[in-house]
Order: sequence, then structure tokens, then C-alpha cells
Amino acid sequence: MQRIIDFIDKLIDRIGRTASWLAFAMVLLVVVIVTLRYVFQFGSIALQESVMYVNALIFSLGAAYTLKEQGHVRVDILYSRLSERGKALVDLLGAALFLLPSTVFIIWVSWDYVSVSWQIRERSPDPSGLSYVYLLKATILVLAGLLIVQGSAEALKALRKLRQSRT
Repeated sequence: MQRIIDFIDKLIDRIGRTASWLAFAMVLLVVVIVTLRYVFQFGSIALQESVMYVNALIFSLGAAYTLKEQGHVRVDILYSRLSERGKALVDLLGAALFLLPSTVFIIWVSWDYVSVSWQIRERSPDPSGLSYVYLLKATILVLAGLLIVQGSAEALKALRKLRQSRT
């Protein structure tokens, strides 16, 4: 079980740290867009849309990393007062009853939406926009898939803590 947890954590860590560089790229992109617009009076719909694509990637690739690092929003009224066993139980139930079903639901309701976009190779409605709307929409499935993977690792960690607390 530990090898699986370690493998998933390393994978998500690598994806998250790589995605963090996209934030820097997005800042540079915005600087280029603003410079082109206000210094050279040149605007580009494709460049503006690319900011949206990069932002989607940051969010989609970073959500599982945030979960791994316990950086997600948690209503911490009772959790901080619980024992390690209590926290592990809350984490396991949260993953099993909320996180994993929610992510499976996201995949289920998004599948046709993304699939149709891929079938028609959906493009930007703007003639000078990007031709890759289908890739942007696919990030919905990437987000849910990565959350399932990391959520499973978090559930396994909680299960391991519960087993250890018995002994």
C-alpha cells in the first residue's frame, strides 16, 4: 500500500510543480498582451484566449497537488480537535463519500460535452481565436481524473493511519 501511495504522491507532486511554472508563463503572456496593446496598438484574440487556456491548465493540474498538500478549503470547526484516528476517519469518509463520488459525477456529466467537442474539433467562435477549444474542455476530465488518483492516495493514507492506530 505504501508503494502505491508514494508513487501517486510523487506523480502528483511532479505534475503540480510543473504546472506551477504555468503561472509564471501566464504572467509573461499577460505582460506581452498588455505591451502589444498599449505600446504597439496591436491586439490578438488568440493571445488573449491563450491566457484562459493556461489558467485552465494551472487549475486542472494544480487541484490534485493542492489536495495532496492539504491546501484545500476545510471547514475546521472540529477537525483540529480530533485525535489522529478521528482525523483519519474523517479523511477516509470524506474521500469515499464526497470526493470520489463527486469526481466520478464530474466525469459522467462532462463526458458527452467533451466528447462532442473532440468529435467536431471545436474551435473558438472568433475567426482569429484558437483552434483548440476541445483541448481546453478536456481539462475538465483531466481535473477529475487527477483528483480521483490523489483522492485514492489520501483515502489509502487515512486507512493506513486507522490500521496503525489499532496497534
